[in-house]
Amino acid sequence: MKRILTADIGGTNSRFAAFTIQGKTIRLVRSIWLSTNAADSFVQLLELLANSNFELQPSEADAVVFGVAGPVVDSTKCDPPNIAWDIDLGAIPKKLCCNNALLINDFLAQAYASFTPAFDDAVEIAAGIPALNSPVAILGPGTGLGKSLLVPDGTGKYIPVPSEGGHGAFPFTTKEETDFAAFVREKTGNKEIIQDNILTGSGLEYLFEFHTGKTAPSQAVVAHFSEYPVVLEWYARFFGRICRNFVLDTFALGGLYVTGGIVAKNPIIIEHNEFMKSFLGDKQDKDLLCNIPIKLNANEEAGLWGAAQYGADHLIRKANNHPAMKR
Repeated sequence: MKRILTADIGGTNSRFAAFTIQGKTIRLVRSIWLSTNAADSFVQLLELLANSNFELQPSEADAVVFGVAGPVVDSTKCDPPNIAWDIDLGAIPKKLCCNNALLINDFLAQAYASFTPAFDDAVEIAAGIPALNSPVAILGPGTGLGKSLLVPDGTGKYIPVPSEGGHGAFPFTTKEETDFAAFVREKTGNKEIIQDNILTGSGLEYLFEFHTGKTAPSQAVVAHFSEYPVVLEWYARFFGRICRNFVLDTFALGGLYVTGGIVAKNPIIIEHNEFMKSFLGDKQDKDLLCNIPIKLNANEEAGLWGAAQYGADHLIRKANNHPAMKR
């Protein structure tokens, strides 16, 4: 039996979990959530874990896989856009880590999670017939907007592929939306408005202030969607548009999984008629997109499962060059 320590390091929370692997069976032992902002560095975050009395520490694990919200270089380095510090596995003291440590993008972990029980309870939002041998899109907003893809390899298996698509420019279409874009430019001081600016918690706050003239944290905004339906309507429309564009960009006719903290905790967003109206678009693409099954995965620890699957595959490949697992 092997033991794997995983982490899902986001802009708000850092989740850690201990897993065991025996054969092809992965089992979650326990997880712990820490505040990302409570640490001044990645090393300090690991020290917080060490001081938490969590039963599996990095130095004791057979493999460690850190999923992080940001672009990863060489499986060892990342400068996350929504975290105040960077990560360099080569700079971690040996007592806080192990030799078999890997760093992956958090939405690559979400893609790997689709191979695990973490996606078993995904709720069907729109029925459809997945196209054979087509990619599957995975997308979700939280502190940042994450995207990833499952690409068929031609043998009935899928290859998970990460993305930093949340840093692409946001497509505004109407005069009122252009006014909102100008408002966001003024708030951020940035000339280019990216998707991260609009579909994350900060985007909800901008939408709320633009429509009401008031300020409120994103948690309060979503808690009072019923009192401010225009904010929900715009957010659902924007989210549907980005899902549509990602599916069309990647020709992901195999399906769409929606995950991420904001929508997972507030399914009313994806259930709103503006979401599907925006996702289907006009007649030109509607016939194509209406057949795509859409599911919502509300498992907030899916990233931990995905990192564990990645670690398990790594250990198996290291032992006998085992191929990628079937979805």
